[in-house]
Order: sequence, then structure tokens, then C-alpha cells
Amino acid sequence: MTPFLRGPARGKESPAPEGEARANGVGGLRRFVHRRLLDSIEQEPTGGLDSEARLLEQVDWLIEEVQDRRGRTLAEADRARIRREILDEMRGLGPLAPLMADPAVSDILVNGPDEVWVDRGGRLERTEVVFDDERHLRGLVDRLVAAQGKHLDAGSPHVDARLDDGSRLHAVIPPLCAKGTVVSIRRFRLQPFDPDELLAAGYMSAPMLALLKLAVEGRSNIAIAGGAAAGKTTLLNLLSRYIPPGERIVTVEETSELRLQHPHVVTLEARPANMEGRGAVGLRDLLRTALRMRADRIVVGEVRGEEVLDMLQAMNVGHDGSLTTVHASNPGDVLRRLESLALLGGAALQRETVVDMVRSAVQLIVFVTRFRSGQRRITSIHEVLRGEQAGQTRELFRFEPSGVDADGVVHGEHVATARPAFVHELVARGFVLPGTLAADAVERAVQGAEGAEGGDAPAADAFPALPQLAPQQAEGAA
Repeated sequence: MTPFLRGPARGKESPAPEGEARANGVGGLRRFVHRRLLDSIEQEPTGGLDSEARLLEQVDWLIEEVQDRRGRTLAEADRARIRREILDEMRGLGPLAPLMADPAVSDILVNGPDEVWVDRGGRLERTEVVFDDERHLRGLVDRLVAAQGKHLDAGSPHVDARLDDGSRLHAVIPPLCAKGTVVSIRRFRLQPFDPDELLAAGYMSAPMLALLKLAVEGRSNIAIAGGAAAGKTTLLNLLSRYIPPGERIVTVEETSELRLQHPHVVTLEARPANMEGRGAVGLRDLLRTALRMRADRIVVGEVRGEEVLDMLQAMNVGHDGSLTTVHASNPGDVLRRLESLALLGGAALQRETVVDMVRSAVQLIVFVTRFRSGQRRITSIHEVLRGEQAGQTRELFRFEPSGVDADGVVHGEHVATARPAFVHELVARGFVLPGTLAADAVERAVQGAEGAEGGDAPAADAFPALPQLAPQQAEGAA
């Protein structure tokens, strides 16, 4: 069996390769062996790498070859490290493999070969992970995107891709970024959050969950809004469990990342144009396709462009109970942002027509906030009113902060601020209100909120200026 790593036979004298001659110390030797392996992997047919055992055999062969030439024995710990890293390279993750295996990491951010950050528990941390050089990093990215039938080059200097575990990858190369290849990986939990986890974490309160569950079961159209990494997708995945199992859901996404907890889901994913600029399939195309697929509900992972118009039309013509997410800076901006995006897709429509479409399509707005401490909370739920007050919104729940402790953690509680109007329609249709939404319970909660200091919802940027809590106060307020 001919080894796939080319090299002189044992016992023959041969000058050390240039890269090997420059390698000083164990670190340099590791990089040299690593590079030889990568070069050989790229040059040889895949038939030579038909098993992990075969690969490790070739790794050991090359290590022995280098040791014989240099007269230096590699420590067993370093040998094991090289073997592990080569296996990681073959699996396509390279130096990022330990980070991808860490369930506490939600984002991996690579700013060139020498700088890797992660979002762990909502806070950014710089790691000790580095790549050998720009070539090493670029080779890893090229392999990952090639597995999705995509490529990076001067003509296509940025790309979106989905990894095997469902993580979303976005990569940018020069000339768009001066410091080298930049990679952002958004990871998603393999096991979605369940309600008890989010309640225990303070993400929302039990009455808020009861309201959202009732709204989903009652086929209200819901827009989940907030900033980047605030937890919008987390909430959308959770709410999907309350869709009756006999309904058919069609999801529309730019890059598939939803993990709906439902037995009947059809996923549609957009496709970029090929190298000739043809073959693109956008979200508008997919939404029109979804309308022909006998969908009971249409879920749009995120709206950010002219596809909003098609989504609103779907919500207004029989696809009640649809869900979507949208980026917005505060609850009051959500409807205005949807209106602006819809106008992009309907240049011939009057603005008043689009405004009416938005306000008749959306029943609930759920705003999610990520604080500086990394905490994620539903900070407001608004109802879009009907009838004489059509187009106006009313806040039903909000998060009222009480202070910030020494670690920057925001403390507070969720309170009810108004009685939901839409539940009367649901009761008339036969839905039974849970105890936390019964009229007397809501009345008591609203009276308590009205008697509290300050009646308006706090602005997100006001939270950092809250008073500091003493340790004993923080324990009681959490």
C-alpha cells in the first residue's frame, strides 16, 4: 500500500525540506508536519483516506520521517496533539473543533488567523485558538463552503453556508476586509429550549407564556422583534410547539436555521445566483411557492427586504397564525419597519394601503432584548388593536428593571400592564383562558403595575443607568 504522503524511503539520505529546515522547536515542527499533511490531503485522491485508522497511520509515518531526519523525538503529548488536530482538519473544523463542541458557545468569530472570539453565555471572550497562517484559515473555510456547493474568490468575496450540525457560517475575504479572512459562525442548540428552562432563566414570566401559547393556538399573527442575538429565533422555535399537530407548516428562510418543534414542517431555503449570475431563488419566490403548498401556517425566519409584502399578503388571505422575526431597535419601530420594507416590494402601492396591510396582518408584537450582561429577556409584548382603535398598539406586558448588580446583571420582573383585547374573540370561539389570564388575575396585575412608580415602558438604553444593587439586594431581586 503506497502511502499518500510522498517522501523518501527510510534509510536514504535526503536534504530537509525548506519548511522543515526553518521549523524551530516543537511548535515549528508541529506546524511543518501539519502543513505537509494538509498539502498531501489536497493533492491525493480520497481513496487513500478511506478510514480514520488509515489517516492516523499516515500521520505517524510522517512524524517518524521528520524525527529521523532531525534526530529529535517528538513528545507523546505533542504527537497526540498533532493526531487530534489532523482528525479535526479532516472533519472540516480544524482549530475550531473544540469551540464547536462546547455547548456554552453560541457564536464563533474569527478575525483573521490570529484572533478568535466566542460568545459564551451572552458575553464575548477572546480565545487562545489561532490558525497557523492565512493560508490555513482560508483552506478551512474553502472546504466548509465547498461542501455546500459554494465558493469564495475575488468575484464572490462573501458567502453564507450551513454546516452539517445546522450552524450558520458567513465568511468574508479581502478586498472586503483588510485583516484577512473573517468568519462568523452562529451555532444553534441541537435540543431546543423548553418552556421551563426559559421561565427559570427569567426570559419571560408564566403569564406571558400563557398569553403567547393562547395566541399561537388561536392563530394570531405574531412578529418577534429585537436586535442581533437577542433570542428571537429561540422564541420562535419555542412557540412552534403550540401549533396543533394536525396543521402543516411551511418555513421560508434565507439560510435554514429554525428548529421547529412540530411533526409536520416543510423547509424552503433561498439560493444565491451561480457564477454566471443565474439560478437565484429569493425569499419572495419561496413565499409565492409556499402559498401553493397547502400550508396552514407560513413561518418566515427573518424578514429584511421586499419579501415583507408577500408575507403580509399571505397573512391577510387565509394563513392566520403565521410567525416571523424582524430586526428593530424598540417596539414602536416594528410596524414602521415592516411598512418601510413592504414599500420596497410594492412601488406601485400607496403608503396608506401598505400601512393598512401591516396593521391588519399583525396581531401581536413581542420585543426581545439582549442586555450588556448577556441576559436575554422579553421586554415588551404589544397588541395591535382593531375596531375604532385600529392601527394603534397597546402594551400588555413589560419587563421592569429594579437595578444592576456589581457584575452588570440586570434585575427586575415582568408585569402585566393592560388587559388583552383579542382574548375576548378567542373566548367567543371556544378557547378557555388559563388561570393567569383570567379577568380577575389580569385586573389585579394591571392595578399593581399602575400603582408602581413610572407607567411607561423603559427604553432599552436606559437600563445601564439603573442604580447599583448591594449584594443582599441583588439576591432578593433576581
